[in-house]
Amino acid sequence: MLGQRASFWALYLPPVCWVGLFFLVPIVLMFALSFRADMQGDLLSLWWPTLAQYEAIAAVGSYWRLLAISIVMALFVALLAVALAYPIAYFLVFRAGRAAALCLVILLIPFWTSFLLRVMSWKFLLGSEGVINSFLMYLNVIAEPLSGMLYSRKAVIVTLVYVWIPFAALPISAGLQRIDSDLLEAAADLGAPPSRSFWAITFPLSLPGVLAAFFMVFIPTVGEYVTPLLIGGSQGSMYGNIIQDFFTKAANWPRGAALSMVMLAVTLILVAVAARLVNVRRLLG
Repeated sequence: MLGQRASFWALYLPPVCWVGLFFLVPIVLMFALSFRADMQGDLLSLWWPTLAQYEAIAAVGSYWRLLAISIVMALFVALLAVALAYPIAYFLVFRAGRAAALCLVILLIPFWTSFLLRVMSWKFLLGSEGVINSFLMYLNVIAEPLSGMLYSRKAVIVTLVYVWIPFAALPISAGLQRIDSDLLEAAADLGAPPSRSFWAITFPLSLPGVLAAFFMVFIPTVGEYVTPLLIGGSQGSMYGNIIQDFFTKAANWPRGAALSMVMLAVTLILVAVAARLVNVRRLLG
């Protein structure tokens, strides 16, 4: 009994300490920093808590407008990524057969490549002198390069969907693997066509994986700033770019921390409302 308890704590404490040190502690520090009026003095010097940063954020409508735009963009990215990842996951689980392991490795290859490199590749594709424009001009489809493909929110959405598809396919495939094959065989024996079996059995039972993939894409996309910076430019900025500017260019860490807390609160509220609407407990049950 004592040995089992020691083994439990030996396996339990390291991940808890890791999460607490590198996840919870930074959030607590960010929350405390958001109540600082300015950056005068040292970072650890004494200061009086104030709501000045939150009052300033509430008075600037552009912050809220950009946050709303970022949420809508994240919603589109999550929906498109999940919709495109579902057929991939379905193929891996039900159609790949002996080649499933090889297909999974091919799906995981993007994980071995730098995120920055994958994003920059779309800059070479969508640029005025990129592959797409060059190919269209070679075919005489266009007389001059299309300038609207790069440095826009549409380009940001396309790039983020490409980045997130492999991530979204993994939880969906995990949800599909949990489906009992006897249910599909029973539906076939009862004369149900494949399409009806899919919508009556496969898709409903895979919804936990679909929901996990959606939130896994939606939540980090709301605060995305690297892809909008490289692909979106000034026309494709998102809420995360404002936070980055306050931490780097403006050197106003309290304002950046307050903006981060606002984004975190709004995102958690949206996730809680969505979970309430779809009844996650019943879905997972």
